[in-house]
Amino acid sequence: MKKRVYIRADMTPQIAPGHIRRCLAISDAVRELGGEAVFLTADFNAKRLLEEHGLRYYVLNSRWDRMQDELETLYQIIQKENIDTLLIDSYQVTKKYLENLKKAVKIVLLDDLFLFDYPADEIICYANYCHQFPYDKKRYENLYLGMDYTPLRRVFWKPEKKEIRKEIRRVLVCSGGSDMFGAIETIVGKLKDRYECIDAVCGLYSDSYEKLLETYGGYKNIRIVKDVKDIETYMLQADVAISAGGTALYELCAVGAPAISYAIADNQLKNVMQFEKDGLISYAGDIRREDISENVLTYLEKYESQTTRSELSRKMQSAVDGKGAVRIAKALME
Repeated sequence: MKKRVYIRADMTPQIAPGHIRRCLAISDAVRELGGEAVFLTADFNAKRLLEEHGLRYYVLNSRWDRMQDELETLYQIIQKENIDTLLIDSYQVTKKYLENLKKAVKIVLLDDLFLFDYPADEIICYANYCHQFPYDKKRYENLYLGMDYTPLRRVFWKPEKKEIRKEIRRVLVCSGGSDMFGAIETIVGKLKDRYECIDAVCGLYSDSYEKLLETYGGYKNIRIVKDVKDIETYMLQADVAISAGGTALYELCAVGAPAISYAIADNQLKNVMQFEKDGLISYAGDIRREDISENVLTYLEKYESQTTRSELSRKMQSAVDGKGAVRIAKALME
């Protein structure tokens, strides 16, 4: 019988696909190791992605932001499936929720915020700023900390060799799942006449896609796409990428694509600032509070040097080898 790994995660317009996508990376690694991953979600928002991956899943018919209300249904599934360990990836967990659930199952929490001192059994924190969190080592059976545990998709486990061209010809601009502050339009507007090719990649929940098509559809050097399945292709092609904080920055490191970051949410601030502090990805600012475009131009001038980009690429791939999902899967299956 296959070893099963059970994962509790959600995807909604409010929280975007990040949680589900990183858990899908772990599920791929579980499958690679001969096991099976089963998902538990609040609603049907993740249905398409889960079915595309051929995964079995349970829908709890609950609210993603009121996890306490799902416990009765969750207990029934735990008993039915004989679940002994549950990986949870959600910012909505509460102390009471975890304390109640811990009575029925071993909890492994995927965390990158340290919202409180979690009553869990094990913690996985892949964030580059995890050293800032005061996890109590005596409290947990295991702590898996650092970018060795960044759960990236299979395509990032063994990425192609990144070509560092003499000049910047292609620039990638992306904003994650949504683009509520119009970052892509702001950045593309500054760069539209500067480079041979600009790839503007809108996320699944982006409202700016149609407007961008209308504004820049006539530009031969600008390609506007939405919800791409192969973002790694764009990263490998780009001489420089400009991206919001989050998982994309770890992916850019794995492929060695020199990058400039910006923040669109509070939970990205530590992420983008740590990457800059480590000398891996330059930080252009928080788009909610400032015009980041001038800082982007300043960093692009710095990146004109092929030597600078080559050195950055090497450092980025040394920091993130892309195999975090496999390490997590092994830990869960053991």
